[in-house]
Amino acid sequence: MTYRMPAEWTEHQGCLMAWPVRTDLWGGVLADVQQEYAQVAQAIAEFEPVTMVAPPGFGAQAQALCGEQNIAVIELPQDDSWFRDSAPIFVLDEQGRRAGVDFRFNSWGRKHTPWDADDRVSALILEHLGVPAIRSEMILEGGAITVDGEGTLITTEQCLLHPNRNPGMSREEIEAELKAKLGITKVIWLPYGGLLDTETDGHVDGVCAFAAPGKVVVQLPADPEHPDYARMRANRAVLEHSTDAQGRPFEIVDVPQAAFVEVDGRETEVGYLNYYFANGGLVVPIAGHPEDEGALAVLAAAHPDRKVVGVPTRTVAWGGGGIHCITQQVPAARA
Repeated sequence: MTYRMPAEWTEHQGCLMAWPVRTDLWGGVLADVQQEYAQVAQAIAEFEPVTMVAPPGFGAQAQALCGEQNIAVIELPQDDSWFRDSAPIFVLDEQGRRAGVDFRFNSWGRKHTPWDADDRVSALILEHLGVPAIRSEMILEGGAITVDGEGTLITTEQCLLHPNRNPGMSREEIEAELKAKLGITKVIWLPYGGLLDTETDGHVDGVCAFAAPGKVVVQLPADPEHPDYARMRANRAVLEHSTDAQGRPFEIVDVPQAAFVEVDGRETEVGYLNYYFANGGLVVPIAGHPEDEGALAVLAAAHPDRKVVGVPTRTVAWGGGGIHCITQQVPAARA
């Protein structure tokens, strides 16, 4: 049986999120980030159902802050709240039947302990949903990849080849596992993730995303003083000279905006590409910064069939991610 990971714009049954409670990560901004998670859930719930997974004992808190409008809360053991990376990656077979790939998770190269509950939560979610599980022994986070649903996957060498993930696997072996488990036929390797992205070691969802088959949105900061000014141009050059699995050259949409804000005394970049495709919508991180308006306009033009909604996520960015990082789509089954 052949499965393929669908593009993120494929129709969803709903969205999975995880409720943040980790005090050693969030400290004094925990209440702020919980409010941001709730606002993201509410924005997505305007388009599709949301299931918020809370650690045992925190379900009532999550429900109270999120509300009940198209948002259901369940309780499962977990360590952290970045479901793009610890939740299952869903795939569909030729008949549209659904399965979930349960990759290993090691907290982005053993950065935060414990992570054993996060490594197990994918299987628990699949059991809860009644979706068959496909096990992989490779460590992979969902934020490290973007796919077009037609056989093409884009990732970064900075992350996927980092020795803190799969030191015993070669680049060719990693490609082979991606092809075997996600139905990929072509992998495009960008050299760089974000220089400042030390939490994930350069996930692709901070620098590049598919907008449609043959169309990619790339981070291309306009300011020569931005730490990724040259690096993102190197990424773009790779895409300019690449074709997708169907042999098409890429239409490239540049997002030149970059927003730096101060959160809890630390300069933080809010990444506009870290957005979530909802059914008919695009839910985008914003910073309450003058650059927001321009970025939203670029993304709206790149996704003309979607309602673009900005949600403030400065504290989520301070913690190391964005809206894409805290969500995982559940594609609708067709059979």
